[in-house]
Amino acid sequence: MNKGISAACAYCKIDKTEKICLAEGGKGPKFCPTLNRMDVVKEAMEEYKKEKVREFARQASIQEGECYANRDVKPYVKFPVKPRVQEICEFARKMEFKKLGIAFCIGLMNEATILNKILVNQGFEVVSVMCKVGRVPKEKIGVKDEEKICIGEFEPMCNSIAQAKILNQEKTELNILLGLCVGHDSLFLKYADAYTTVLVAKDRVLGHNPVAALYASGSYYSRMMKPGF
Repeated sequence: MNKGISAACAYCKIDKTEKICLAEGGKGPKFCPTLNRMDVVKEAMEEYKKEKVREFARQASIQEGECYANRDVKPYVKFPVKPRVQEICEFARKMEFKKLGIAFCIGLMNEATILNKILVNQGFEVVSVMCKVGRVPKEKIGVKDEEKICIGEFEPMCNSIAQAKILNQEKTELNILLGLCVGHDSLFLKYADAYTTVLVAKDRVLGHNPVAALYASGSYYSRMMKPGF
């Protein structure tokens, strides 16, 4: 065990069938945390002994499996069948959650309305809070006029801490993030009391499909591979 070596799983080139984290008798590179950080893994496993944490993780794993069809057919070929919004509803039912929260960006107002309707139709009580809640001017957090989107105009800040605290006050059991900005989503996750899952990660250019830039990093977005892009 070598704690001095940073975990770097993204660099691992070992075939999936031979990775130590996936296969019994597998192997790992010198930076493999399965080899070097078993003390942390054991510490994490202590957390899973807590009844509520264990049940949450158990139901999440069950939900993961149920997202694939024909699992009894061998040889098995993965056959995904459920969109994420369906997964969220099913998982919430498994956990017997009744009250869900939506923290959304004003840019996804239409999507939030649709999501709210879906959740209500699935039998949940829903609380929703938009990012601009409170109408606090950006100047309150030190943003200069030339740093705003609309220079020379009143512009309220995205108040994700208030979003989190309102949902905390409402005692939601599971929160759903819908397109909060980079950084604002981080603040929400830090201040929210309830577990939170992400339905939409904002990407203004790629139609909220940020992974598309990764797929195109060898072509249209190759500039990202150069320092500073």
